[in-house]
Amino acid sequence: MLLTVFRWLVALTLVGAAAFWWLSRPVIVTEDELAGLKPDLSVGEQVYYAGGCSSCHAVPGTEGEDRRTLAGGMAFASDFGTFFAPNISPDPVQGIGAWTARDLVNAMQNGVSPDGQHYYPAFPYTSYAKAEPSDIVSLFAYLGTLPASDTPSKPHDLTFPFNIRRVMGVWKLLFLKTEWTLTGELNSTEQRGRYLSEALGHCSECHTQRNILGGLQTNAWLGGAPNPVGRGRIPNITPGGLEWSQADIAEYLKSGFTPEFDTAGGHMVAVIENTAQLPPEDRAAIAAYLKAVPPVR
Repeated sequence: MLLTVFRWLVALTLVGAAAFWWLSRPVIVTEDELAGLKPDLSVGEQVYYAGGCSSCHAVPGTEGEDRRTLAGGMAFASDFGTFFAPNISPDPVQGIGAWTARDLVNAMQNGVSPDGQHYYPAFPYTSYAKAEPSDIVSLFAYLGTLPASDTPSKPHDLTFPFNIRRVMGVWKLLFLKTEWTLTGELNSTEQRGRYLSEALGHCSECHTQRNILGGLQTNAWLGGAPNPVGRGRIPNITPGGLEWSQADIAEYLKSGFTPEFDTAGGHMVAVIENTAQLPPEDRAAIAAYLKAVPPVR
């Protein structure tokens, strides 16, 4: 009897392990899925600014042209440990200079490295998953024009079991979605704003509260969240918390000045350095989107 029970336990353990390994496997795009996509450097530059690449990947404390060297190093505190932005400069050893456009698509949309490892969602691939692959192909071409750095990426400082990357495969089954959060009848401006905000700009990654597993609570979309570093709170930017007009929001994204004659602070300074480079119609589209999302009070 005991031997039979033991055999069943062993069998169930093996089946469970096999199921976990299958469910947590990395999912990647194939070369065929990207066939025919041609990079456009002008598009890549706009994706670079809309995605805020330098906001996270520039060396902390750098200014001006030095922020175009994406050597990484910025720390991101969380309940699971501290993540560090990696070097994504064109250096072929320490950066992504040896990558292909397909590697970047897999990283940004599937959270998978060129060697098949899962990335952690501190890298906002849950937002980039909604982006057009053609935009990422163009971004890859543009990143190749930026200065290279041979600075090694810092390893993440995570506690067990979060340092086991394979677990992220199951996490993705729960939280890596490609559906838009704001649905319904949207005009072309609002649709553009949704693309810039939900996909490229990944506003929700900071402005939406997370559940115990680190997934975004979409029922409180953009309704504000605790500051991961423990100081203050990231604000509610829905119509239930932000009473600015569309023109006020667009101006803020350009100059950093609020209607109350205050200025942006914290990480938003770096964000606005990027949104200021977008065409005026894109800033207006983001503002229209923020006025269209359901209010969170």
